[in-house]
Amino acid sequence: MFGAIGIVVVFVMVFGGYLAAGGKMEIILKSLPFEMTMILGAAIGAFLISNDGSTVKQSLKAMGQVFKGPKWKHGDYRDLLCLLFELLRLARTNPLGLEEQIESPGTSAVFGKYPRILADAEAVNLICDTLRAASMNYDDPHQVEEVLEKRVEDGFHHAQHPSHALQTMADGLPALGIVAAVLGVIKTMGSIDQPPEVLGKLIGGALVGTFLGVFLAYGFIGPFASRLKGIAEEDRHFYQLIREVLVANLHAHAPNICIEVGRQNTPGHHRPSFSEIEESLKALKQEAA
Repeated sequence: MFGAIGIVVVFVMVFGGYLAAGGKMEIILKSLPFEMTMILGAAIGAFLISNDGSTVKQSLKAMGQVFKGPKWKHGDYRDLLCLLFELLRLARTNPLGLEEQIESPGTSAVFGKYPRILADAEAVNLICDTLRAASMNYDDPHQVEEVLEKRVEDGFHHAQHPSHALQTMADGLPALGIVAAVLGVIKTMGSIDQPPEVLGKLIGGALVGTFLGVFLAYGFIGPFASRLKGIAEEDRHFYQLIREVLVANLHAHAPNICIEVGRQNTPGHHRPSFSEIEESLKALKQEAA
């Protein structure tokens, strides 16, 4: 929503201000297809050269997040706490039952209640691998916390690849705009014997290249990269919440206490209220009774 509004604002303010100052769109529109082909074509080519296929696909997929926002919403954090509560309670009361759930989460009745979480392989693997390790007596809280921290950070680093790739592209666009402008000047020099009104249009067309390079870099690609970085940082909290709850469990806290530790470590704008979690957990207990 805000991404689309931002794009409209950029166009309206830049070109509206240009027209209000007496500028004419004729030269820009005439040069736009050629300058855009050179600048964007070179930028896309450089993007493909500097990134592997995985990063290119990840970046294209991530572009939609600029408009959708973070993957995990308020309800997902509540559902995650409920899922972890069920698994931790099962670990205390029925270890064999827990093993069935974590060995085959795709067919698990517990995981099946939370389809959005089940669809995220990283979240599911993080939960199952940690609970499986705990069942094998790999239960030193400090060691597990360190392992989980490294794993979460590795996932976060991977999630930032699109923002880094787009930021590199944004950094190069002004220079590519200069390249297009220089080519326009070369073209103009070939018509140096033409009258001033012709030369003026040719020079104006050449400068469109510089304008486009800077405009695309700071008006679109740079902000897109910044937005994707912010989304990656926001979604990282979801996986950090898993770490906090599972480490609290290794400290032998009661499941309710582990969930409260997780709730307190949830970002404020996504944090469920104490009463909301209490009601959700009470419903789970009644369902299991």
